[in-house]
Amino acid sequence: MKFIDEAKISVQAGNGGDGCLSFRREKYVALGGPDGGDGGDGGSVYLEVDDRINTLIDFRYKRMFKARNGQSGMGRNRIGKGGEDLIIPVPPGTLVYDAETGEMIGDLTAEQSRLLVAQAGFHGLGNARFKSSVNRAPRKTTKGSSGESRELRMELKLLADVGLVGLPNAGKSTLINQISAARPKIADYPFTTLRPILGVVSVGVDTSFVVADIPGIIEGAAGGAGLGLQFLRHVERTKLLLHIIDVCGFGDGCGPAANFRTITKELAAHQNPLIDRERWVVFNKIDVLGESYDCDASKFRAATDWEGPVFHVSSATGAGCNELVNAISDRLGGVAGDE
Repeated sequence: MKFIDEAKISVQAGNGGDGCLSFRREKYVALGGPDGGDGGDGGSVYLEVDDRINTLIDFRYKRMFKARNGQSGMGRNRIGKGGEDLIIPVPPGTLVYDAETGEMIGDLTAEQSRLLVAQAGFHGLGNARFKSSVNRAPRKTTKGSSGESRELRMELKLLADVGLVGLPNAGKSTLINQISAARPKIADYPFTTLRPILGVVSVGVDTSFVVADIPGIIEGAAGGAGLGLQFLRHVERTKLLLHIIDVCGFGDGCGPAANFRTITKELAAHQNPLIDRERWVVFNKIDVLGESYDCDASKFRAATDWEGPVFHVSSATGAGCNELVNAISDRLGGVAGDE
Protein backbone atom coordinates (compact mmCIF):
# COMPACT_ATOMS: atom_id res chain seq x y z
CA MET A 1 0.00 0.00 0.00
CA LYS A 2 1.25 3.48 -0.86
CA PHE A 3 2.03 5.64 2.16
CA ILE A 4 0.30 9.04 2.28
CA ASP A 5 0.82 11.25 5.34
CA GLU A 6 -0.98 14.46 4.30
CA ALA A 7 -4.48 15.05 2.96
CA LYS A 8 -7.04 17.79 2.46
CA ILE A 9 -10.78 17.12 2.64
CA SER A 10 -14.07 19.03 2.72
CA VAL A 11 -16.70 18.15 5.30
CA GLN A 12 -20.34 19.22 5.35
CA ALA A 13 -22.70 18.52 8.24
CA GLY A 14 -26.36 17.86 7.52
CA ASN A 15 -28.97 20.63 7.56
CA GLY A 16 -31.76 20.58 10.09
CA GLY A 17 -35.23 19.67 8.81
CA ASP A 18 -37.90 22.38 8.52
CA GLY A 19 -40.84 22.63 10.88
CA CYS A 20 -44.24 21.64 9.47
CA LEU A 21 -47.29 23.87 8.98
CA SER A 22 -50.31 21.65 9.58
CA PHE A 23 -53.72 21.67 11.27
CA ARG A 24 -55.68 18.79 12.64
CA ARG A 25 -58.37 17.72 10.17
CA GLU A 26 -60.57 14.79 11.12
CA LYS A 27 -64.19 13.80 10.72
CA TYR A 28 -66.37 15.94 12.94
CA VAL A 29 -63.35 18.13 13.75
CA ALA A 30 -63.46 20.84 11.11
CA LEU A 31 -61.34 23.36 12.93
CA GLY A 32 -58.74 21.33 14.75
CA GLY A 33 -55.72 23.03 16.24
CA PRO A 34 -52.16 23.14 14.89
CA ASP A 35 -50.37 19.79 14.72
CA GLY A 36 -47.24 20.54 12.68
CA GLY A 37 -44.23 18.66 14.04
CA ASP A 38 -40.63 19.75 14.37
CA GLY A 39 -37.97 18.81 11.85
CA GLY A 40 -35.11 16.47 12.66
CA ASP A 41 -31.57 17.55 13.46
CA GLY A 42 -28.96 17.07 10.75
CA GLY A 43 -26.04 14.67 11.07
CA SER A 44 -22.68 15.84 12.40
CA VAL A 45 -19.31 14.82 10.97
CA TYR A 46 -16.72 13.14 13.19
CA LEU A 47 -13.19 11.83 12.68
CA GLU A 48 -12.55 8.61 14.59
CA VAL A 49 -9.35 6.67 15.20
CA ASP A 50 -9.20 3.23 13.58
CA ASP A 51 -6.17 1.16 14.62
CA ARG A 52 -6.43 -0.89 11.42
CA ILE A 53 -5.46 2.12 9.28
CA ASN A 54 -1.89 3.41 9.02
CA THR A 55 -2.04 5.89 6.12
CA LEU A 56 -4.23 8.71 4.76
CA ILE A 57 -4.28 7.24 1.25
CA ASP A 58 -8.08 6.80 1.20
CA PHE A 59 -8.48 10.58 1.19
CA ARG A 60 -6.61 10.83 -2.09
CA TYR A 61 -9.57 9.21 -3.84
CA LYS A 62 -12.44 10.73 -1.87
CA ARG A 63 -12.20 14.27 -0.57
CA MET A 64 -15.80 15.40 -0.04
CA PHE A 65 -17.76 14.06 2.94
CA LYS A 66 -21.34 15.05 3.72
CA ALA A 67 -23.60 13.92 6.53
CA ARG A 68 -27.32 13.42 5.96
CA ASN A 69 -29.89 16.19 6.38
CA GLY A 70 -32.67 15.97 8.92
CA GLN A 71 -36.15 15.38 7.51
CA SER A 72 -38.92 17.96 7.74
CA GLY A 73 -41.63 17.64 10.37
CA MET A 74 -45.06 16.25 9.49
CA GLY A 75 -48.67 16.64 10.53
CA ARG A 76 -50.12 14.90 13.58
CA ASN A 77 -47.17 16.27 15.55
CA ARG A 78 -44.78 13.86 13.91
CA ILE A 79 -41.13 14.83 14.23
CA GLY A 80 -38.85 14.49 11.22
CA LYS A 81 -36.18 11.82 11.30
CA GLY A 82 -32.74 13.07 12.30
CA GLY A 83 -29.83 12.81 9.89
CA GLU A 84 -27.31 10.08 10.64
CA ASP A 85 -23.90 11.23 11.87
CA LEU A 86 -21.00 10.60 9.49
CA ILE A 87 -18.00 8.86 11.06
CA ILE A 88 -14.76 9.11 9.06
CA PRO A 89 -12.03 6.63 10.10
CA VAL A 90 -8.45 7.94 10.37
CA PRO A 91 -5.18 6.35 11.54
CA PRO A 92 -3.91 6.97 15.07
CA GLY A 93 -1.57 9.93 15.23
CA THR A 94 -3.61 12.17 12.89
CA LEU A 95 -3.41 15.92 13.48
CA VAL A 96 -6.35 17.92 12.14
CA TYR A 97 -6.14 21.58 11.07
CA ASP A 98 -8.61 24.11 9.69
CA ALA A 99 -7.25 24.54 6.16
CA GLU A 100 -8.30 28.20 5.96
CA THR A 101 -7.06 29.49 9.33
CA GLY A 102 -4.30 26.98 10.06
CA GLU A 103 -5.73 26.43 13.55
CA MET A 104 -5.19 22.95 14.96
CA ILE A 105 -8.57 21.40 15.74
CA GLY A 106 -7.40 18.19 17.33
CA ASP A 107 -4.72 15.54 17.75
CA LEU A 108 -6.26 12.10 17.35
CA THR A 109 -4.47 9.44 19.35
CA ALA A 110 -5.75 6.25 20.92
CA GLU A 111 -6.71 8.21 24.04
CA GLN A 112 -8.74 10.81 22.13
CA SER A 113 -10.57 8.58 19.74
CA ARG A 114 -13.24 10.86 18.24
CA LEU A 115 -13.29 14.50 17.10
CA LEU A 116 -16.26 16.64 16.01
CA VAL A 117 -15.23 18.52 12.86
CA ALA A 118 -18.59 19.77 11.53
CA GLN A 119 -21.60 20.55 13.73
CA ALA A 120 -25.04 19.49 12.51
CA GLY A 121 -27.79 21.99 11.73
CA PHE A 122 -30.54 22.38 14.36
CA HIS A 123 -34.13 21.34 13.62
CA GLY A 124 -36.85 23.80 12.68
CA LEU A 125 -40.04 24.18 14.75
CA GLY A 126 -43.52 23.18 13.64
CA ASN A 127 -46.52 25.48 14.06
CA ALA A 128 -47.78 23.44 17.03
CA ARG A 129 -44.95 25.03 19.00
CA PHE A 130 -46.44 28.50 18.57
CA LYS A 131 -49.97 27.85 19.82
CA SER A 132 -50.97 30.17 22.64
CA SER A 133 -54.05 31.50 24.40
CA VAL A 134 -54.15 34.48 22.03
CA ASN A 135 -53.17 32.61 18.88
CA ARG A 136 -55.06 29.34 18.60
CA ALA A 137 -54.20 28.76 14.93
CA PRO A 138 -50.60 29.89 14.37
CA ARG A 139 -49.17 29.66 10.88
CA LYS A 140 -45.64 30.33 12.02
CA THR A 141 -42.89 27.75 11.54
CA THR A 142 -39.10 27.93 11.43
CA LYS A 143 -36.65 26.43 9.01
CA GLY A 144 -33.86 24.15 10.08
CA SER A 145 -30.41 25.74 10.30
CA SER A 146 -27.62 24.87 7.92
CA GLY A 147 -24.96 22.36 8.91
CA GLU A 148 -21.38 23.53 9.36
CA SER A 149 -18.97 23.12 6.48
CA ARG A 150 -15.21 23.47 6.53
CA GLU A 151 -12.00 22.55 4.77
CA LEU A 152 -9.63 20.33 6.73
CA ARG A 153 -5.96 19.54 6.41
CA MET A 154 -4.81 16.32 8.02
CA GLU A 155 -1.25 15.39 8.88
CA LEU A 156 -0.17 11.97 10.08
CA LYS A 157 2.54 11.54 12.69
CA LEU A 158 3.12 7.88 13.40
CA LEU A 159 2.87 6.71 16.99
CA ALA A 160 6.11 4.94 17.83
CA ASP A 161 8.28 4.56 20.91
CA VAL A 162 11.63 4.51 19.11
CA GLY A 163 12.74 6.24 15.91
CA LEU A 164 15.63 5.14 13.69
CA VAL A 165 17.61 7.95 12.04
CA GLY A 166 20.78 7.89 9.99
CA LEU A 167 22.32 8.45 6.59
CA PRO A 168 21.04 6.41 3.63
CA ASN A 169 22.23 2.80 3.55
CA ALA A 170 23.20 2.79 7.23
CA GLY A 171 21.41 -0.54 7.72
CA LYS A 172 18.28 0.77 9.45
CA SER A 173 15.94 -1.43 7.42
CA THR A 174 18.03 -4.51 8.11
CA LEU A 175 18.03 -3.68 11.82
CA ILE A 176 14.25 -3.31 12.05
CA ASN A 177 13.97 -6.56 10.08
CA GLN A 178 16.28 -8.26 12.60
CA ILE A 179 14.55 -7.11 15.80
CA SER A 180 10.88 -7.04 14.72
CA ALA A 181 8.36 -8.74 12.45
CA ALA A 182 8.49 -5.89 9.91
CA ARG A 183 9.83 -6.87 6.49
CA PRO A 184 10.97 -3.72 4.69
CA LYS A 185 12.65 -3.72 1.29
CA ILE A 186 16.40 -4.19 1.71
CA ALA A 187 19.04 -3.54 -0.94
CA ASP A 188 22.59 -2.21 -1.26
CA TYR A 189 21.78 1.27 -2.54
CA PRO A 190 20.76 4.58 -0.93
CA PHE A 191 17.10 5.38 -0.20
CA THR A 192 15.93 1.77 -0.17
CA THR A 193 13.34 2.94 2.37
CA LEU A 194 10.95 5.32 0.61
CA ARG A 195 8.27 5.50 3.29
CA PRO A 196 8.09 5.13 7.08
CA ILE A 197 7.95 1.56 8.34
CA LEU A 198 6.68 0.45 11.74
CA GLY A 199 7.89 -2.66 13.51
CA VAL A 200 6.71 -4.14 16.81
CA VAL A 201 9.55 -5.53 18.92
CA SER A 202 8.55 -8.19 21.46
CA VAL A 203 10.53 -8.51 24.68
CA GLY A 204 9.57 -11.49 26.79
CA VAL A 205 5.94 -12.58 27.04
CA ASP A 206 3.98 -9.38 27.62
CA THR A 207 6.31 -6.49 26.79
CA SER A 208 6.75 -4.80 23.42
CA PHE A 209 7.57 -1.47 21.85
CA VAL A 210 7.12 0.10 18.41
CA VAL A 211 10.03 1.20 16.21
CA ALA A 212 9.71 3.61 13.27
CA ASP A 213 12.20 3.50 10.40
CA ILE A 214 12.18 6.59 8.17
CA PRO A 215 14.02 7.25 4.89
CA GLY A 216 17.68 8.16 5.26
CA ILE A 217 18.62 11.75 6.02
CA ILE A 218 21.27 13.55 3.96
CA GLU A 219 23.04 16.85 4.51
CA GLY A 220 20.66 19.67 3.67
CA ALA A 221 17.54 17.69 4.57
CA ALA A 222 16.25 20.58 6.69
CA GLY A 223 16.35 22.68 3.53
CA GLY A 224 14.42 20.13 1.51
CA ALA A 225 17.13 17.80 0.21
CA GLY A 226 16.58 14.05 0.03
CA LEU A 227 13.67 12.13 1.52
CA GLY A 228 14.27 12.41 5.26
CA LEU A 229 12.79 15.89 5.80
CA GLN A 230 9.35 14.83 4.55
CA PHE A 231 9.19 12.05 7.12
CA LEU A 232 11.03 13.49 10.15
CA ARG A 233 7.65 14.39 11.64
CA HIS A 234 7.09 10.67 12.21
CA VAL A 235 9.76 10.54 14.90
CA GLU A 236 8.53 13.68 16.70
CA ARG A 237 6.37 11.58 19.03
CA THR A 238 9.05 9.03 19.89
CA LYS A 239 10.60 8.80 23.33
CA LEU A 240 14.00 7.68 22.03
CA LEU A 241 16.01 8.10 18.82
CA LEU A 242 18.55 5.52 17.66
CA HIS A 243 21.21 7.09 15.45
CA ILE A 244 22.41 4.24 13.23
CA ILE A 245 25.99 4.69 11.97
CA ASP A 246 27.71 2.47 9.41
CA VAL A 247 31.14 1.73 10.91
CA CYS A 248 32.53 1.19 7.41
CA GLY A 249 31.83 4.82 6.52
CA PHE A 250 30.79 6.14 3.13
CA GLY A 251 34.11 7.34 1.79
CA ASP A 252 36.66 9.96 2.77
CA GLY A 253 35.35 12.46 5.28
CA CYS A 254 32.22 10.44 5.98
CA GLY A 255 33.35 8.33 8.91
CA PRO A 256 31.36 7.88 12.13
CA ALA A 257 32.20 11.33 13.53
CA ALA A 258 31.28 13.17 10.31
CA ASN A 259 28.16 11.01 10.03
CA PHE A 260 27.19 11.98 13.57
CA ARG A 261 27.68 15.69 12.93
CA THR A 262 25.57 15.60 9.75
CA ILE A 263 22.57 13.99 11.43
CA THR A 264 22.91 16.18 14.52
CA LYS A 265 22.84 19.29 12.33
CA GLU A 266 19.68 18.17 10.52
CA LEU A 267 17.86 17.20 13.72
CA ALA A 268 18.61 20.64 15.15
CA ALA A 269 17.40 22.39 11.99
CA HIS A 270 14.07 20.55 11.81
CA GLN A 271 11.06 22.86 12.25
CA ASN A 272 10.21 21.06 15.49
CA PRO A 273 13.78 20.56 16.79
CA LEU A 274 14.59 16.95 17.63
CA ILE A 275 18.06 17.64 18.96
CA ASP A 276 16.83 17.61 22.57
CA ARG A 277 15.20 14.19 22.17
CA GLU A 278 17.06 11.40 23.96
CA ARG A 279 19.36 9.75 21.44
CA TRP A 280 21.58 6.67 21.44
CA VAL A 281 24.36 5.96 18.98
CA VAL A 282 24.36 2.50 17.38
CA PHE A 283 27.41 1.41 15.37
CA ASN A 284 26.12 -1.04 12.75
CA LYS A 285 27.70 -3.55 10.32
CA ILE A 286 30.46 -4.62 12.70
CA ASP A 287 30.44 -8.03 10.97
CA VAL A 288 31.83 -6.55 7.75
CA LEU A 289 35.19 -5.83 9.35
CA GLY A 290 35.40 -9.26 10.98
CA GLU A 291 38.19 -9.77 13.49
CA SER A 292 39.86 -6.53 12.44
CA TYR A 293 36.94 -4.57 13.84
CA ASP A 294 38.05 -2.40 16.69
CA CYS A 295 35.64 0.46 17.23
CA ASP A 296 37.32 2.85 19.62
CA ALA A 297 34.33 4.48 21.30
CA SER A 298 36.58 6.81 23.25
CA LYS A 299 37.96 8.29 20.01
CA PHE A 300 34.42 8.80 18.72
CA ARG A 301 33.39 10.49 21.95
CA ALA A 302 36.45 12.74 21.85
CA ALA A 303 35.79 13.74 18.24
CA THR A 304 32.11 14.49 18.81
CA ASP A 305 31.85 15.38 22.51
CA TRP A 306 29.24 12.63 22.71
CA GLU A 307 28.41 11.57 26.27
CA GLY A 308 25.43 9.31 25.60
CA PRO A 309 25.20 5.52 25.19
CA VAL A 310 27.01 3.76 22.32
CA PHE A 311 26.05 0.26 21.12
CA HIS A 312 27.80 -2.06 18.65
CA VAL A 313 25.59 -4.34 16.53
CA SER A 314 25.39 -6.28 13.31
CA SER A 315 21.89 -6.08 11.89
CA ALA A 316 22.86 -8.78 9.39
CA THR A 317 24.01 -11.44 11.89
CA GLY A 318 22.11 -10.22 14.94
CA ALA A 319 25.25 -9.68 17.01
CA GLY A 320 24.56 -7.20 19.81
CA CYS A 321 20.89 -6.82 18.88
CA ASN A 322 19.52 -8.58 21.97
CA GLU A 323 21.56 -6.32 24.23
CA LEU A 324 20.25 -3.27 22.37
CA VAL A 325 16.62 -4.43 22.54
CA ASN A 326 16.83 -5.19 26.26
CA ALA A 327 18.40 -1.80 26.96
CA ILE A 328 15.63 -0.05 25.01
CA SER A 329 12.95 -2.00 26.86
CA ASP A 330 14.49 -1.11 30.23
CA ARG A 331 14.74 2.55 29.25
CA LEU A 332 11.18 2.79 27.95
CA GLY A 333 9.93 1.19 31.14
CA GLY A 334 11.73 3.92 33.06
CA VAL A 335 10.29 6.64 30.82
CA ALA A 336 6.78 5.28 31.30
CA GLY A 337 7.33 5.26 35.05
CA ASP A 338 8.50 8.89 34.99
CA GLU A 339 5.39 9.93 33.08
